[in-house]
Amino acid sequence: MEEVARRLSAVEERLERLESLLLAINRRLESPPEEPSQEVIAGLKQWVTDFVALRLQQLVPETCEHPAAVTAADGPYLEGTEVRCTDDVVHRVKRIPIPFVRQMVIQKVAEAAQREHIARVDVPFFEKAATF
Repeated sequence: MEEVARRLSAVEERLERLESLLLAINRRLESPPEEPSQEVIAGLKQWVTDFVALRLQQLVPETCEHPAAVTAADGPYLEGTEVRCTDDVVHRVKRIPIPFVRQMVIQKVAEAAQREHIARVDVPFFEKAATF
């Protein structure tokens, strides 16, 4: 019987401790949050700015080249080139699932179009030029 009384006493002590912890948590939740200091806010803003700048440098390096701007009236262009093409060719290029293979095909077709002075790449020319 003594053992049961000792265990019951231990359980009651744990319950009292849990109750006091829950009351402390409840008081903290009900009290208004403290405003962070201006130093903390400035430090956080600086950290976010530095992080975003670093990610932008990783994603868009300053040395990247962009193709010349084109007007929508000129029609679609092969991605990353100045070679005009039809909508069907654009659709076929987008269906190439592996990015580096897609880029190789675009490069090969663009070189063939420039070499043969093709004004606009159509599907038959694309199929002929894209074969390896």
